[in-house]
Amino acid sequence: MLKFLKGVVGGSGTGIKDLPYNIGDPYPSAWGSWTHFRATSKEDGSPVSVFSLSGSNAQDGHLAAGRNGVKRLRTVRHPNILSFLHSTESETFDGSTTKVTIYIVTEPVMPLSEKIKELGLEGTQRDEYYAWGLHQIAKAVSFLNNDCKLVHGNVCLASVVVTQTLDWKLHAFDVLSEFDVNNEASTGPVLVILSVFPNSSGQVNKATFGETLGCKMLFQRNLDIGCLIYELFSGMKLGRTEELKNTSSISKSLLPDYQRLLSAMPSRRLNTLKLIDNSEYFQNKLVDTIHFMEILNLKDSVEKDTFFRKLPNLAEQLPRQIVLKKLLPLLASALEFGSAAAPALTALLKMGSWLPTEEFSAKVLPTVVKLFASNDRAIRVGLLQHIDQYGESLSAQVVDEQVYPHVATGFSDTSAFLRELTLKSMLVLAPKLSQRTISGSLLKYLSKLQVDEEPAIRTNTTILLGNIASYLNDGTRKRVLINAFTVRALRDTFSPARGAGVMALCATSSYYDITEIATRILPNIVVLTIDPDSDVQSKAFQAVEQFLQIVKQYQEKSNSGDTSGAAGLGMPANAGLLGWAMSSLTHKVKPSEQASLASATSSTPLTSTSSNASAVLVIDAPSTAPVRANSISDFADQPEPSSPTSTDGWGELENGIHEEHETDKDGWDELEPLEEPKPSPALANIQAAQKRPVLQPAVQTKQAVASLRPKNTAKVIKHDDDDLWDSIAAPPPKTVSKPLNVKRAGTTNDDDLWNSIAAPAPATRAQPLSSGRGRGVKPASQSLGAQRKNRTS
Repeated sequence: MLKFLKGVVGGSGTGIKDLPYNIGDPYPSAWGSWTHFRATSKEDGSPVSVFSLSGSNAQDGHLAAGRNGVKRLRTVRHPNILSFLHSTESETFDGSTTKVTIYIVTEPVMPLSEKIKELGLEGTQRDEYYAWGLHQIAKAVSFLNNDCKLVHGNVCLASVVVTQTLDWKLHAFDVLSEFDVNNEASTGPVLVILSVFPNSSGQVNKATFGETLGCKMLFQRNLDIGCLIYELFSGMKLGRTEELKNTSSISKSLLPDYQRLLSAMPSRRLNTLKLIDNSEYFQNKLVDTIHFMEILNLKDSVEKDTFFRKLPNLAEQLPRQIVLKKLLPLLASALEFGSAAAPALTALLKMGSWLPTEEFSAKVLPTVVKLFASNDRAIRVGLLQHIDQYGESLSAQVVDEQVYPHVATGFSDTSAFLRELTLKSMLVLAPKLSQRTISGSLLKYLSKLQVDEEPAIRTNTTILLGNIASYLNDGTRKRVLINAFTVRALRDTFSPARGAGVMALCATSSYYDITEIATRILPNIVVLTIDPDSDVQSKAFQAVEQFLQIVKQYQEKSNSGDTSGAAGLGMPANAGLLGWAMSSLTHKVKPSEQASLASATSSTPLTSTSSNASAVLVIDAPSTAPVRANSISDFADQPEPSSPTSTDGWGELENGIHEEHETDKDGWDELEPLEEPKPSPALANIQAAQKRPVLQPAVQTKQAVASLRPKNTAKVIKHDDDDLWDSIAAPPPKTVSKPLNVKRAGTTNDDDLWNSIAAPAPATRAQPLSSGRGRGVKPASQSLGAQRKNRTS
């Protein structure tokens, strides 16, 4: 019974119950008598590594060395030394024997020999990776020897492990002990273990290096790093010291330093600190790149910008696995915490494109989503320029809740370039947005952009609406599309915008019923058949033919008894995505094209301005475009379809995007009549000054004129045609004049024409009784003084 209880408390041979990790399969190789296992955490399933060492006696020398290694690994911390997580020791009983097992839990690592086989690097890439790994181990050995006054005693291929980011780390501290080079009398309690050396079978035998003192002198001065270099390049385990003289496999650039590390005189051996700083072998592209990333916070903005602009091309020359597992995490962390410059985003996305889809979503997308909240305009531009590289990998929920709220700020940005990039990004993001976001937010912004001051932005807004029409619901399409394309796009002063409106109508023809085609679409397109721009004319003729064909097909079906709507008669909706128009910031217009563009829009004055930043031509429409008017009878018989109440800018504008401009009427439901013959120059100037459409009544002018007319004037019946003249009519003259004399009450006679020029009544000097006591009282002197002050003042 007692044996059973001891077995339960001590655990079994397969592991211990109180260890919060699940131990998996072992690796084929490990250092000394240790066994290296794969393992995972019971709490969250994160990967770890477990090292176990067993002995049959509590006083076994192996166990004493193992306990020393656990103590040293727990207390010594360095970026290039294996990270310690947990340790425990258990006892198991099997009959009369006791088995003691030591467990060490560390970060997930893999033996270096296994990782080298897995990577399979050759040539220059192998040498670069070896240089980076040796550089890390040399820093760890230098830290132990120079800073901690410790001697590792057995740096070899088996005592080096590799992390998931391909970093090399030093472990196997079983024989680690204190020793000061300047004081040979300082011998630690475990120094005698230096006289034993584990061979390949895991057993312990006498070292071939001599007695304890000889071993002490041998290992104290960096001979062990030379042994690691030999085993790494030769691929064989070191058995005898004479094998160190075989240098045929050592790299030529490392050979001089290797020979100095193995000098017969300990005092002349090369210190690892000098090896790190001065060795030519460590000066290569991979070491320099990783080193720059690790000290990125110490670099200035110019160095960062230069480095990250070269990084995309440099990454193609480095080992692919090292770039993905080492450089990519460093780059993502630098961007996330703001230490990297905006050009680093290009390198991040290029490296991420080499990953499988699952790894890209796990390693790159979280960083990209966080970058959308950045206030750095250069970061935002980079995200929008490369959105086609990662947009498809974003989930609909992430786009709707985390990405779009930050992207939408670009719609109202002061930079036209950023507004245009934001607009184009919607082609990728709009399919992932909810109907609530599209109707309540996106369409409001697009309504504003269709009257943007940049003509290219207005054109691309029309193109975007045609491309995302399939993602709108039926009610929104009925309310938005025709108004956006006919009222605004077809009447734009920029000819490419008019052409985009015609193309958008054709691409969305299946969404319109026969009444809309006959009464709202065809009348507006026919006008463009005489457009000054030949390209717009050709597109208009094609559109007229297409829509007339739809009407004919509907008529044929009606005659045959099929009364189905026009939907499905036209070309399939969004059969092909409309191409973007030219960018307002990157398109260069030739002088000949500029002249033709000016003649095409001669009805509206255009101003050509040259951008100092990009030195390209930007054509802007005036802030108040001329209104195209025609007689009221043109649209009098056209039935207006009832549109549901909306707040998106095409319906009744209730809540605008901003609080300002609440009275601006820029919704897509406000139809404007076509153009009448051009009015006289005087009338046109007055209309432009008033900034109001021709057909809108001038309410304020009418009220002002009515208030100035005599009350007894007969009421005149007003017609719509009189409004054009009321706006420029002169007001009636004022009849009230100031009288020449002061009239007293009761003396005014309206019939006396001479009364206005009669001599004034004689003035009297008699003062009122209340002004003083007695008769003939003179005015007080104070009054005279007061008058004098008034005059001099």
